[in-house]
This record gives sequence, structure tokens and C-alpha cells, in this order.
Amino acid sequence: MNLKEEIKEAIKEAMRAKENAKRDTLRNIQTMIKQIEVDERRELGDEEVIKLIAKYAKQREEAKAQFASAGRMDLVEKEDAELAIIASYLPKQLSDSELEAILKEIIATTGATSMKDMGKVMGAAKEAVGNQADGGRINQIVKSLLG
Repeated sequence: MNLKEEIKEAIKEAMRAKENAKRDTLRNIQTMIKQIEVDERRELGDEEVIKLIAKYAKQREEAKAQFASAGRMDLVEKEDAELAIIASYLPKQLSDSELEAILKEIIATTGATSMKDMGKVMGAAKEAVGNQADGGRINQIVKSLLG
């Protein structure tokens, strides 16, 4: 079963169990998928769906930060619940130590020595890590290793 079908089935299960937060979160993801499929007139594969889900998770993180700065803890909790649901559909994220080990290896193979080489390292890192780490985390660790 591909990821789109899995999401569709999870929506049905959430409806039966009356889990409104899960149902609404998954419906939002399904809407994003359908919007692109209709606009571009093509079926999305699992990799593209994962990228969309990661994008949605990033939006939820940004909203959470804004709510926290405004002191709206009720909305922060809602975003946290939504992020927990979203995380179950994303690949397992690498720990900082695992990511750092991969980045050290990439820096060694690319021959990067300074911040000028950051573009080479970031390109290779995005390819090697894929969706297992956020670009911001990769960037932060590369800066600490090269800086």
C-alpha cells in the first residue's frame, strides 16, 4: 500500500474512532496532495508525498513558534499534537550525532576546508541524507564543522 492509500485508510480509522485532530490533520495532507495532482495532472509518488508532508510539518513548526511568542499555549499544544501525527508519516529523523558523522564524512570526501565550500557540502548532504534531516539542522552542523 502506498503512502496516499495509507493516509486515506488512516482518515477512515480516525473517523470511526472519533479522533477529530488526527482526521483533520490527515485531511489537510490529503488536500495538499490532491491540489498538486489536479494542478499538474499527474499522480504523486511516495517520495513526493513525503516531501509534501515534510513541508507541512515545517509550516506547523513555524506556526507553533509564532503562537509561543504570542503566548497562546493552547494553540502551541494543538500544533504539537498535529506534529506528532505528521511525524508518524515521515521517515525517522537522524540524531545529531548520526548526522554529524555523515557530514564529517561528506566534508572529507568533498575536500571542504572553509565556509566557501559550504555549497558543495550542503548539496552532497541533501542528497545523502534525503528526508531524514531538516535542511536547517544540516546547515547548522555544517557551519559548526567548517567554522
